[in-house]
Amino acid sequence: MMPCLLASSGEKQSKGFTWPLAALETLETDPDDGPAHHSWLQSAIFYQVYPQSFYDSDADGIGDLIGLISKLDYIRSLGCNSIWLNPVFESPFGDAGYDVADFFRYGTNDDIRVLGIEAHKCGMRVCLDLVAGHTSVQHPWFRQSMEANANEFSDWYIWMPADEAVANSFAPPGGFTSRHRPEHYLSNFFSFQPALNYGYFKPDPSKPWQRSMHDPVCRAVQENLRQVMKFWLQLGVDGFRVDMASSLIRNDPDGEGIRQLWRENRRWLHVHAPEAVLISEWGHPAASIPAGFDIDFLLHFGQPAYIDLVGPRSKPDGPSRKPDAFFERSGNGDATRFVESYMANYLPTRGFGYVSLPTGNHDFPRLTWGREEREVRVVFTMLLTMPGVPFLYYGDEIGMRFLEQAPEKEGANRAGMRAGSRTPMQWSTARNAGFSEAPAGDLYLPIDPDPDRPTVEAQERTPDSMLNLTRKLLQMRRDVPALSNTGDFKVLYAERYKAPFVYERSFGRQRVIVAVNPSSKPSDVLLSGIKANIPLLVQEAKLTGGTLQMEPVSFGVFLTED
Repeated sequence: MMPCLLASSGEKQSKGFTWPLAALETLETDPDDGPAHHSWLQSAIFYQVYPQSFYDSDADGIGDLIGLISKLDYIRSLGCNSIWLNPVFESPFGDAGYDVADFFRYGTNDDIRVLGIEAHKCGMRVCLDLVAGHTSVQHPWFRQSMEANANEFSDWYIWMPADEAVANSFAPPGGFTSRHRPEHYLSNFFSFQPALNYGYFKPDPSKPWQRSMHDPVCRAVQENLRQVMKFWLQLGVDGFRVDMASSLIRNDPDGEGIRQLWRENRRWLHVHAPEAVLISEWGHPAASIPAGFDIDFLLHFGQPAYIDLVGPRSKPDGPSRKPDAFFERSGNGDATRFVESYMANYLPTRGFGYVSLPTGNHDFPRLTWGREEREVRVVFTMLLTMPGVPFLYYGDEIGMRFLEQAPEKEGANRAGMRAGSRTPMQWSTARNAGFSEAPAGDLYLPIDPDPDRPTVEAQERTPDSMLNLTRKLLQMRRDVPALSNTGDFKVLYAERYKAPFVYERSFGRQRVIVAVNPSSKPSDVLLSGIKANIPLLVQEAKLTGGTLQMEPVSFGVFLTED
C-alpha cells in the first residue's frame, strides 16, 4: 500500500495558506483541559465516507476499501485526521448496508485490517458504522429465530401473536408455513430490518412476549453487541458511530433504560478499549452524552438546531425553504431559535463530550441544494468554526450537487430522497468523473451528468475554490487554539429574523470573532470591547474597532485584541 506522504500536523502551511503566526504566538493560552477521556478527540476532524460511492479500485462500478486506502493522502490533505465509514458489514443491501447479514464479516476482513494499519501510519483514526438495533431478515440469527422449533435465537427478536400485531410488525418472509412460527416480528425501520430484542424497560405483564431488558435472553443480545464491537476493535478500528442509538430499549418513556444500556457499554469499553470512541445517531446530545457517548449530532431530527440553520428535508420552495431557515437569502430565519436549541445541548455536555454540526450526511440533501456556492461558503464558515468535532461529508468539500433525479435504491423510495446525496465522488474529468473504469451502466449510482460538475482535479488548480476554502478553514481550526474543538463559545449577536449571527471563540486570552450574514441585505453591527483585529478569513466583511460591516451573503473570521 502507498505510504502516507503528508507533512506532520504540526506544520503551519498547506496548499499555500499562511496565517499571521506571530500574532497568534504572542497570545497567552491556558492548558486545554477538554473532556476527561479520549484526548485524540480534542483535535479530531472527521471525514464521512460512503464506501460504495467513494472510489472503485477494481472496475466493478462499486466503491471499495482498497479504493479508500488509495485516497487516504487526499483525505489527510483536507485537514481531516479521522474517518467514519458507512456500513461495511455483509449485507443484501436493501438499505445501504444498514440491513446486516453478518456482523463479523466483510469479505475476508483483511481490507478493514489494512485500512486501519495504513490510516494509523498517516496519524488517522477509523470508525465504523455500528448497526446495533436490527439485522437483515437474511441474517442467520433471524432465519433461526423464525423457525417453528425453539432454538437459541428464538427470542433474539421481538415476536408477538398475530392478533396482537402492532404498527411496523410483519409476518415472517415467505408467509406462515409449517416450518415458520405463526407470530409477527417487530421491525426497526424497513420491514426487512427486524428489531433485535434488547428488552423492554417497562414490559406489559399482560404481554408475555415483552421481556425485561434484564431478562437472560435480552442480556445475551446486549452482550453480543459488545462482542461485535470487540471483534472489530481487535482488527484495528478506533470506535463506532451507532445507528439509531436510542432505539434499542422498548417502552422506555423517560429514556432511563437506554441510558443504562449505553452506560454499561461505556464501562465495558473503558476496560477493553479505553481509547475507543462512541458516536451516536441520537440527535439529542444532552441525553446521549451523559449516557456514555463521546459525540452526538444535531441533525435533521431530534433537537431542532440544525433545521433552524439549514432548513427541513423537503424541496426548496422558490428562493427560500419554508419555514425559513437562517441560512437563506430571504433573511427571515431566526438565529435565536438555533441558539436556544444549541445551547440547551452544548452547555450541559461541555467538558464531557462534543456536539457536532456536520456539513451533511447520507440521509438528507446536500447543502448545495437550492444554494449558490457563495451561500454554501457562508454555511461552511460557521459549521467549521463552531465548537465540537467537525464532520465533513465526502464531496461537500468540492460542492457536489444533490441530484434530485438519482434513482432511488436501497429502500430509499420508502424513506424520502437519499440517493441524490450518495452519488459517486467526482475526482477528475476522466471516465465516470474518475470514480470507476466500469461502464457507466454498471455504476452503483450515476455520476452527476452536468459537464460542469465540480471535481477535485479542477479545484486543486484553483486557489479560491470550494476545496481550498475547506482546507483553509480546517487548517485555521488546527492553527488557532480559540477555534479548536474545545475552545470556548459565546454568542455576541443573534436577533430574531435578522442577520448576521456573530459569536466568539476563545482560548485563554485569545479571542476570535466569527460573523456570518447569509441574507441578501447588508448589515452593520456594533460590538463592544474590541480595539483591533486581524482578519483571518473574510468574504466581504470588515471589523473596524467595534463596528462590523457585512455585505450580502458574507462572512468574516477575525482574531481580536481586548
